[in-house]
This record gives sequence, structure tokens and C-alpha cells, in this order.
Amino acid sequence: MRAVIVAAAVAFIISLFGTPVAIRVFSALKAGQPIRTIGPATHMGKRGTPTMGGVAFIVATVFAYAAGHLALTTLPDRQIAQEKPTMTALVLLGLFVFCGVVGFLDDFLKVRRRNSDGLSAKGKLLGQLIVGVGFGIVALYVPSTNGQTVASEHISFIRDVSWLDVGKVGSVLVFVFVIMAMSNGVNLTDGLDGLATGASILVLAAYALMGFWQYRHWCGDTAYATANAYCYQVRDPLEIAMIAAAAAAACVGFLWWNTNPARIFMGDTGALGLGGLIGGLAVATRTTLLSIIIGGLFVIITMSVVIQIISFKTTGKRVFRMSPLQHHFELAGWSEVNIVVRFWIVAGICVAIGLGLFYSDFLAVMG
Repeated sequence: MRAVIVAAAVAFIISLFGTPVAIRVFSALKAGQPIRTIGPATHMGKRGTPTMGGVAFIVATVFAYAAGHLALTTLPDRQIAQEKPTMTALVLLGLFVFCGVVGFLDDFLKVRRRNSDGLSAKGKLLGQLIVGVGFGIVALYVPSTNGQTVASEHISFIRDVSWLDVGKVGSVLVFVFVIMAMSNGVNLTDGLDGLATGASILVLAAYALMGFWQYRHWCGDTAYATANAYCYQVRDPLEIAMIAAAAAAACVGFLWWNTNPARIFMGDTGALGLGGLIGGLAVATRTTLLSIIIGGLFVIITMSVVIQIISFKTTGKRVFRMSPLQHHFELAGWSEVNIVVRFWIVAGICVAIGLGLFYSDFLAVMG
């Protein structure tokens, strides 16, 4: 637990005090967020607010992870099994950083062109595909000394579902789909001050709790596995908990500056990075299908876009005033703060249900 707390504390401090530096740097570079003319009129007042703020909490998380490992050297021998950086950390932090790079390219092009046209949709999806395939192969084909891989050949819900064996190639495809879906889901949720940041904090905190719980009931802990009939077959759960906690705390530090009225936006840099990390956490904790519930707000907002597109293309009519869903409520007259807080409540309910299912499964098995 000490390593997780240290990682979270370091991430929060770096992000809290590093974000103002990012604000000054991106403001000096005139990296202001271009605002689309189509949309709520209130957004025009945000023109010029610096973007690419995701850089701040991505960097904070990476440094915090290193600090967490330094803390591991003070732990008892039983807990030093993950003292060295692992393949799990490589996959999770790699997804965070490189999905963030794809987003950074998109943000950079928007700033350079002084409009909201960054990477094309195909270009953005191609970048996500390359990152997903690369780290998916690592997650499925690079085992640890005990043969455990970061991802599993089974589709998982709260743990691997034994009869949903899709093989290594199928699992890579599932991995890519999860990363791309979650990445775009967080990106679609971004758009109001603090909305995606706050929702991501809740989801990341849930994965930090789940990762630590799996570590305390881990099959890799021979003392626990020998004495108990049930344990979690995951690789490096302490790494999972440490990275998720660090990312959540880094987002809390960033939210101080990103909440309404935002001094900086995370941009696609932060949104795609967070989505990639959350998708990686879902796969690494063997909770792929459960992530649909835990990240329920992202799913709801993504589905609002899908419904809008299908409805318009098939009937010529729109279901919502505007999609994603948060903009529908803006055009309905809700204030931005009301929308954000209420959507955070929805995100919290989804996370609570997901954690409840996760823990109830453990009780059912142990009972």
C-alpha cells in the first residue's frame, strides 16, 4: 500500500504544480484551443484557452510510477516480487503515452491550422490502431518467467470466462477494440470544463482499488494461494494499482486548473491517453466486459453519437439537439456546471455498480 500512496502523492504534487507551468508554456506558444462555430454559443468565450494539457498529467504519472518503485525497496521481502518495472507497466504506461502522442499530433495540427480540423478521422483511427496492435502483441506474446501474460486469451468479465477462449490472435483483436473504443469514448466525453477529467478520476480510482484488491488475493503470492482456494490470475496487480492510483491523482491535480472556468484543456492529448490507459487497465485486470459498466458514462456518451448518426442517415432526423450528449443538454438550457456535476454523478453510480459486482463475485466464490 505504501508504494501506491507514494505514487499517488507524487503524481498529485507534480500535476498540481506542473500544470500552471504547462499553462504558461502553451500560452506563450499560442497553443489555444480552436472552437467550432457549430455548437453552443457559450463555447466561443473559451477561444484561446491553451490545450494539450494532457501532457501535464501523463508526465506526472510516469514520474510518480518511478517514485512508487523507489518506495517498493522499503517493503518486506514478500512484497518485493514486483520491485523491478514489469511488462505490465510497459504496456499500461506505453498505451498512456503513445495514445497521448496520437492526440498530441491532432492537437498540434489544430493549433497550427487555427481551426478544429486536426488529424482526419481515418488518421486518428490509424494511429490508435497501430498503438493498439503494437502493445496488444506485447501483452499477449511476451510472458513473464511463470508464463503469465499481461492480457489473457479469454474474454473476461470479473475474471476470465473459461468458455470464451478466443486464442492469441483473437485476444489481440479484442485488445485493439477495447483500446480504441475506450480512447474514443473518453475523447467524446471531453468538451466541457472538467467533465472527462472528473469522470476519469472515478474510473481510475476504481481500477486502483481493484488492482490492489487483486494484489492482496493474488495467485502470484504463494503464501496466500496455498492457504486459500481462490485467487486472482492476473499479472503484476501491484503495478496496476500503482499506475491507476498515480493517474487518478495526477488528474485530480490537473482538475484544479481544468474545472470551470478552465485555465487549460486536456485536449486529445489527454483524452486519448486516458482512454488508452483505462482500456489497458480493463484488460490487465481481466475485467474487459465489466469496464462497460465501470466506464458507463463514456459508453452512454459514445452511444449518443452512434444513435445520432444512425438516425440522421436512415431517417434524416436527429434524436438529440446535438451530440455528444452533453451538448444536447447545453442547447436545452442547462448550465455547464450543472451538466458536469450531474454527469459526474452518473459516472460515480456506474463505478459503484461495477465495484459492487466485482466485490460480490469475490464474496460468492469465497463463501
